[in-house]
Amino acid sequence: MIHALQGRVTRAEALAALRVDFTRAEIDSPALDARLLLCAAGGFGGADLVRDPDAALDAAALERMDVMARRRTLGREPVSRILGRRGFWSLSLAISPAVLDPRPETETLIEAVLAMIGSRRDEHWRILDLGAGSGAILCALLVELPNASGLALDRSETAARIARANLARCGFANRSSVVVGSWSDSLAGRFDLIVSNPPYVRGDALESLPAEVRDHDPRLALDGGEDGLDAYRAIARALPALAAPAAFFALEVGAGQAAAVTAMFREAGAGRLATRKDIYGVERVIHGALVGAASPIISATPLGEREKRS
Repeated sequence: MIHALQGRVTRAEALAALRVDFTRAEIDSPALDARLLLCAAGGFGGADLVRDPDAALDAAALERMDVMARRRTLGREPVSRILGRRGFWSLSLAISPAVLDPRPETETLIEAVLAMIGSRRDEHWRILDLGAGSGAILCALLVELPNASGLALDRSETAARIARANLARCGFANRSSVVVGSWSDSLAGRFDLIVSNPPYVRGDALESLPAEVRDHDPRLALDGGEDGLDAYRAIARALPALAAPAAFFALEVGAGQAAAVTAMFREAGAGRLATRKDIYGVERVIHGALVGAASPIISATPLGEREKRS
C-alpha cells in the first residue's frame, strides 16, 4: 500500500506502487489512473514525471496521494471526481456530485450534430440542451459553432450553477444562459438544434451499475423510470413546441434503446431519423429533423471526429 512506503520515495517508485494497488483492486485503467493521481498529488504534469522520474516526493504529496488512492480503491470513486474535473471534447470541465460525469461515449452526440450540420457551422444556431448537467454538450457545441447561442436546462439548481460556471470558464457567458426546470417547463421560444443526454437507466438496473456510476453519479441523472424511456417520452411530447422549422435534434440513448426511441420520435412526427454508433460499436445516438427540414441528415456511419482532431 502507498502508506507503507518509507523514507525517500521517488515519483517512479510511487507510480509503481499505485499501479500495483490499482491492479490488485481491479481498477479498469490502473496505469492511467495512477499517473493522473500521482501528478495531481505532487502538483506536477505528465511531462515532469517523464523528465524527472527520480525526483523525491515530499511528505505532503505522499499523504495526498494516499488519500486519493484510498478514494479510488476503497470508495471506487472515479479519478475525474477525485480531481473535480473531466476532459470532454477539447475542454476541461468542472464536475461535482450534483452532475453526471461526462464520458467519452457522449462525444458521439457532438460528432452526430456536426455531421448533420455539415458546412453550416457558421450559421446562427439556437441550441437547447435538455438536462444539461455540467453543460458539457453545450460547451462542446459552442466551441464548434462560433456563431451559435445556447440555453441549458436542468432540474437541479446545483447542476445549473456548475453548468453556468463551465460555460463562463469556456468563454461562453455571453452566448449562453442556464435555467432550472423539468424538460420543456419554463421554456419559451423555438430552437434550431435540440440535444440531450437524458437519464435512461431502467429503475430495476440501477443497483447493478458499476460502483463508479452507481455510487457517484446522481440518481436524478441516471434513473429513466421503469423501462428507462420516461425522459424520451417527455422530450418527444415537447419537441413540436420547442423546435423551429427545419430544426435538428440529437439524443444519447442507452445500449439496446435506439430502436424504441427511434419509433417513439417517428410517431411524434420527426423525420430523417438515423442512429450513430459510439467508439465501442453501440448505437449511442439517435438524430433527426422535423419533416421537411431544409438540410439532409447525413449517414450515421461514424466520421471519427476525434481522430481528425488528434
